[in-house]
Amino acid sequence: MEIKPALDIIVISLSGVAPRSRRRAPVRRMKLPRNFSRPLAIGAPPPLRELPVRLERMIHFVPPHVEKLRSRVAELIRDVDVVLGNLEDAVPADAKEAARAGFIAMAQANEFGGTGLWTRINALASPWMLDDICQIVAAVGQKLDVVMLPKVEGFWDIHYLDQLLAQLEAKHAVKKPILIHAILETAQGVNNVEAIAAASPRMHGISLGPADLAASRGMKTTRVGGGHPDYKVLADAASADAAAAPRAGFQQDPWHYTIAKMVDACAAAGIKPFYGPFGDFADPAACEAQFRNAFLMGCVGAWTLHPSQVPIAKRVFSPDPAEVAFAKKIIAAMPDGSGAAMIDGKMQDDATWKQAKVLLDLARLVAAKDPAMAARYGL
Repeated sequence: MEIKPALDIIVISLSGVAPRSRRRAPVRRMKLPRNFSRPLAIGAPPPLRELPVRLERMIHFVPPHVEKLRSRVAELIRDVDVVLGNLEDAVPADAKEAARAGFIAMAQANEFGGTGLWTRINALASPWMLDDICQIVAAVGQKLDVVMLPKVEGFWDIHYLDQLLAQLEAKHAVKKPILIHAILETAQGVNNVEAIAAASPRMHGISLGPADLAASRGMKTTRVGGGHPDYKVLADAASADAAAAPRAGFQQDPWHYTIAKMVDACAAAGIKPFYGPFGDFADPAACEAQFRNAFLMGCVGAWTLHPSQVPIAKRVFSPDPAEVAFAKKIIAAMPDGSGAAMIDGKMQDDATWKQAKVLLDLARLVAAKDPAMAARYGL
């Protein structure tokens, strides 16, 4: 006897028996661990078990439809950690195809070496996304490191792109898996960030997208990243009459909660968290402060939208030489990370050894790319 799941609820009432349809709650189905790292298409490369160890202090955005800026990519490769061809926001609708063609030409014309080559495709619901991913993988899939996906709302978005990339990799004989980087820029995405981070072995990392997120949340700001003068706390009143004298105000960071939630999700999944854009190119001090807040909270890099922001990102997301020198002392005193040691009057143990190792590992990556910083680190 075949038993079929009931699709309706039978309601018994005085008027008789009548069916009433009911919307079922969604069931979240997870892949079995043994299947998680299998290719999703026959002939696709196997997913990576660990992320590549790469320096990614800044993701530098290039508008590929602008030939003058595209022609400077050869110089950028030497100066930045990641070159990203942007096909989404900031590209007019009538320039979308030109941007896609420009990115392909840019990728074909240059050798990137240790510098990452990324693209931000258009959102899944857009009329350009499918051509973006199909044409780019066909033409330059062997060179492409990461696809940045905007407006990710849940693990289902990652699963779709994951399957599509596997099919395209198989079709075009791409030898290494192309990774996925999600942008966190909707309220639903923030709500689902843990599932997004763990959705696929292709996941490279997540970036905060403050402008679209502000709109999604209904926040009352037109700024792109950074603080806001009206988001603040006040110092205590000097007297009972609070209006008698002006009180000091201290601007707060409206992105603190979201960055912390994103960093936790990424750390738990073993992927990389990034701060996104800072839109005020005329305020480098505020840009540096926002980048530094993100760095201290665990972000490994940020977006740079203007050449003036590249040295800021280098300075912020490279560890301070004095911190590196102290980290070297900790590692030297506790080579295997066990026990405890007193260094410069401060007690160190296995927890601080782990912190020191994070700094020293990052310093080594920076030193490998920047001889001047290598000398300052003594590496």
